[in-house]
Amino acid sequence: MKNPIEKLNKVFDSRIRLGIMSALMVNEEVNYNALKELMEVTDGNLASHLKTLEENGYIKTSKNFIGRKTNTTYTVTKAGEKAFKEHISALEKMIKLLG
Repeated sequence: MKNPIEKLNKVFDSRIRLGIMSALMVNEEVNYNALKELMEVTDGNLASHLKTLEENGYIKTSKNFIGRKTNTTYTVTKAGEKAFKEHISALEKMIKLLG
C-alpha cells in the first residue's frame, strides 16, 4: 500500500490555502472581504494564495458590482473539490497510521 503522505497535495501545504478551501467547501461562495477577515491576512497575501488556487483550477473567481463597488466572490471547482477531498482523506489515513 502507498504511503498516504504521497497523496498529500503540495498546493494545500499552506495553512491559508487550506483555510480558503475549507471555507469554500462548506459555502456555495465566499467574497474577498469575508475571506480576508476569516484568514486574518493582508490583501497581498490573500491575493497570492487565491491566485495559486485559481491557477491550479481549484477555485473560480466571479466579479460583480454592488452599486459602484466591485464584489469579488470565489467558488470551488469540481477539480478543486476532488483534489481537496483526496488531500483530507490522505491526512486522515496518515493520522490513523500514526495513531
